[in-house]
Amino acid sequence: MPPKSGFSRTRNVDYDDDAYDDDDYYEGEEEEGTTEDDKEQMRVGTTRVREALGEFEAGISDVQIQEALWHYYYDVAKSVSYLKNKLGGAQVPKETPKKEKIVSKFDQAAAVAGEKAPTSTGKYTHAQSSIVESAHPVTLSLPPRPMPTCAADDFFWDVPWGNVPNHRLSLITVDPPRYRGGLLGGSKLAALAAKRRKEREDAEAAAKAASSNDADAAIAMLDKLTVKSNGSAPGLRGGQTIDKPARRYPARKRTPSPQPEAAREAPEDEPVEPQPAIVIESPAQRATASTFASTLCGASSSSIPNIETLLPYANLKADDSLKAFEAPSPDDVVRAAQAKSAGGITPKKKKHINGDELAESVEKLAVAEEPRVRSKNLNVIAEFEKSKLKRMANFVVVGHVDHGKSTLMGRLLYDLKVVDQRSIDKLRKEAETIGKSSFALAWVMDETSEERSRGVTVDIATNYFETEETRFTILDAPGHKDFIPNMISGASQADFPVLVIDASTNSFESGLKGQTKEHILIARSMGMQYIIVAVNKMDTIAWSKSRFDEILKRMTAFLTEASFSEKRITFIPLAGLTGENVVKKVDHPAADWYTGETLLEALERIDLPQRNMEKALRLSVADVFRGDLRSPLSIAGRIDSGTLQVGDVILALPANETAVIKAIEVQDQPVDWAVAGQIPTLHLADIDPVHLRQGDIICPPKAAVKLVKAFSSKLLAFEHVLPCPVEVFRSTLNSPGSIRTLSAKLNKFTGEVVKRRPRIVRPGEVARVVVVLERELPIEEGMRVVMRERGRTIGAGLMENVA
Repeated sequence: MPPKSGFSRTRNVDYDDDAYDDDDYYEGEEEEGTTEDDKEQMRVGTTRVREALGEFEAGISDVQIQEALWHYYYDVAKSVSYLKNKLGGAQVPKETPKKEKIVSKFDQAAAVAGEKAPTSTGKYTHAQSSIVESAHPVTLSLPPRPMPTCAADDFFWDVPWGNVPNHRLSLITVDPPRYRGGLLGGSKLAALAAKRRKEREDAEAAAKAASSNDADAAIAMLDKLTVKSNGSAPGLRGGQTIDKPARRYPARKRTPSPQPEAAREAPEDEPVEPQPAIVIESPAQRATASTFASTLCGASSSSIPNIETLLPYANLKADDSLKAFEAPSPDDVVRAAQAKSAGGITPKKKKHINGDELAESVEKLAVAEEPRVRSKNLNVIAEFEKSKLKRMANFVVVGHVDHGKSTLMGRLLYDLKVVDQRSIDKLRKEAETIGKSSFALAWVMDETSEERSRGVTVDIATNYFETEETRFTILDAPGHKDFIPNMISGASQADFPVLVIDASTNSFESGLKGQTKEHILIARSMGMQYIIVAVNKMDTIAWSKSRFDEILKRMTAFLTEASFSEKRITFIPLAGLTGENVVKKVDHPAADWYTGETLLEALERIDLPQRNMEKALRLSVADVFRGDLRSPLSIAGRIDSGTLQVGDVILALPANETAVIKAIEVQDQPVDWAVAGQIPTLHLADIDPVHLRQGDIICPPKAAVKLVKAFSSKLLAFEHVLPCPVEVFRSTLNSPGSIRTLSAKLNKFTGEVVKRRPRIVRPGEVARVVVVLERELPIEEGMRVVMRERGRTIGAGLMENVA
C-alpha cells in the first residue's frame, strides 16, 4: 500500500480556515484507509505496469509503482511514462514522490511576471502525455532537467512528446485556409465569360470608331454590352473575370457629352497656354431684372423694364390718382342695371372722402358711456318712517344635528302657503326614490344636491314669509359640528335664535352634550337677548308632560347660566313633521295640559332690538356672487347700522376700493333704499370682483373702519383659555390669529378687575385678553368676536379698543 502521506495531510486541515485551495478541496474528499476494490485494482495495475516496463522493471519497487498508480488514479499508461522518465533522469528518487499542490492559473501568470514561480506539477501535469505502447517499447534518452528559463519550460519539462526521437519526427505542414476560387460550373462558365469579354471589347472599339452624331447606333450597341469589373475577384484562377448580367429593361437614351477642353491632354512638346478669366463684356449678357428686384435694389435704367406697362397707375400724378376711381366700376354698372330692371332704386354713387375729412369724422366719433348712476339724495330715515312698512325680523334656527330644524321650517312655510302642495308632492316623490320620504319638508330649505344626499344642512339656507304685522327672514343654520363657521355666519345676521330640541329619549341628552350647548353660547355672545326653545318631536313621546317639564327645567338652568333672562325665554312643545302647534294649535287628547301659544304666535310676539339708523353705515358681506349682464357683481349681507340708497359710493375694506350701488333688492324686491336690520342684495359697479370677499366691511368713504392687527377684547370663556393660536370670527369674517396675553380676570356682573395677569381662564369666567391677527382687518369698538381653537369654541367677547 502507498504511504498515507496524503491522508496525513488531510487530517491536518484546519476546518476553521476561511480559504481553501484546490489541493485541500480535492484531498478533503479522500477517506482514510482503502477498500477491497481499491486493493484489487492496485494489484492488477501493478502487474500491468511491470509488464509494460519490460527492461526498466529492474530497480523499481512495488511501492514506487503503487505510488505512481495512486497518483494517476490507476492510469497504467501515465504511471509507466512517469516511471520511465524518472529512470531516464540522473537518479531514481529513493523516496516516494509526494503529491504536491496544484498551481492555479493566477499563480502561473504571477510567475511569468516574475513575482512567483510555480513550485511543481500536480495531477494534471501529464494530461497531454502520450500513451506508451507496451508492445513496442521505445528507449528514451532524456537529458537531465535543464534550468528553467521561463515558467513554461519548468511546467512542461517532463512532457514525453518534448523529447521525441528523431526517427519518429516528421514535418507537419498545415495549408493556410484560402478561397478555392474559380467559377461554379467549370469550363462552360469560363468559356461564357471569355465570350462576353470578347463581345465587350468589340463593342468598345466600335463605340470609339463611331461618330458622335450617330447617338442612336451607339445606344443600341451599348444595350448589348455588360459592365466589366475593375479587376479579377480575389481567389480567381488565371485570368478569369466576373461579369455583371445584362440589363433586362431598356436603357434610357443619352447623348454622350463632349469632353471639356480642360480635360484634354496636350502633347509634351506643346506648351500649355493659360486660360483667360471669364469676363462679361457687356450688360446685354446679364439677365433682365424683375420689377420687384429693380424697385428694391434700384438697378440701372437700362436693366429696368418699362414700369408703365406693368403698373397701369404708376405714371399718374398725385392729383390724378384720385380721379382714377371716379368712374363707376363694372360691378357698379351691373348692379345699377339689375336694380333698374327690377324696378328698384339705383344705388347712389358713394361720395369720396379725402384724408382730412376722414380724420375730422374720426375725431367726432365717441363711445357713448353708460350714464353714471345718480343718487336721489333721499332722506332714508324719513322715507322709512313714511313707508309704514311691517316690522322686519331675522331669526336663526339652531340646534343639534338631526333634531328636525329644516323639517320644522319646511312645515312652517307649507302651513303658511309659501310652498304649495304641488311642490311638496314633487319633493316627497323625489325623497321616496332614495328612501328618505320623511325628508320632503326638510328639502324645502335644503336645496343643494349635497345637502339632500347627505341628509344634513351644510350652508345657511334663507327663506322669507310674512304675517299680518311682520316680515320674517329665516336663516336655517347647520347643526353638524363641522359647519360651525357657517352657523356663526348665520347667527351674526339674526336678531334672535330659535333653538330646536329633540324630545325623544336620549336625543335631548346627546344634543346637550353636543352642539346645543355651543350654539346657545355663540348666539348669546352675538348679543341676542331673546330666545325661543321649540321642543320638537313631542308626538314620538305621546305628548308626555313629564318629559316636557324635565327638558324645561334643565334648559332653563343652562340658559340662565349663559346670561339669558328667564323672562325672555319661551318654551313651545310641537311636532314639526305633523305640524301640530306650529301654525295651528295642537289637537291631541294627550296634549290637553298645554294651553300656550303656537310657534308662529311666539315669533310675532317677540321683541326686536332697536335699529341703529343714525350711525354710520356698516354692512358685513355674507356672500359675493355674479348676477346678470346688467349687474355683473352683487353682494349680500346684513346692515348692522346706518342706511344706504341707490347711487351711493361705498368703500370695501380691507381692499380699500370704492364702488357705486346700481340697484338694491330686499327679499327679492327692488327698492331704492335699505336700513339697519335688513339683509339687502346690492348690485355694484366700478369695482373689480377680486377686491370683495366674504367677511369684508362696507362703509362710507368718509367714515371708514380702521384696520387693526391687535386689539383688546372682553372675553367670556367657554373652555379653558390660555395664550394660544386661535381662529377669530367677526360676523362672516374668519381670520387666523392668537391670544397673546391674558391681561386680567373680571367680575362677570360688575366688570371690575379681580386678578391681574392670570395664567389661565376657566370656563364661565370673564377675562380681558389681547388678540393679535396675522393681517390687518377692519374691526372697531363694539364689534363681537368668537374665538375657536382646534374645532372647539373656547370663548366669545366684545372688542374694547385697539391694543
